[in-house]
Amino acid sequence: MKSANRRGAAALPLMVLFLCTACAEGARFLQLNEQGGVVAYPLKKGRQSIYASPFRAEALHMIEERCPKGYRIIQEGETQGETRNSGLDADDLLTTRRFWGLQFRCK
Repeated sequence: MKSANRRGAAALPLMVLFLCTACAEGARFLQLNEQGGVVAYPLKKGRQSIYASPFRAEALHMIEERCPKGYRIIQEGETQGETRNSGLDADDLLTTRRFWGLQFRCK
């Protein structure tokens, strides 16, 4: 019985890490397959260039790790946004987060 408790205790930090990663606002894969996929990152208000975003650098790094022999960007552009309630009440304002997507193919 002790080993089961130890396994459960060891899994807890991993679960917390996963939950924190899921709500993080950096780059994330939207789609993956053997040939490539799509990675998206949030667009911040007030930023003049999507190319200077630290999230873009993170997205490109994720692609590089996925495609160690190189890759090609097939298409990029604004993806579907994410609308959220800005508070707890139904009367609160809705905010829409914008994302930029990179479709890539591994070499």
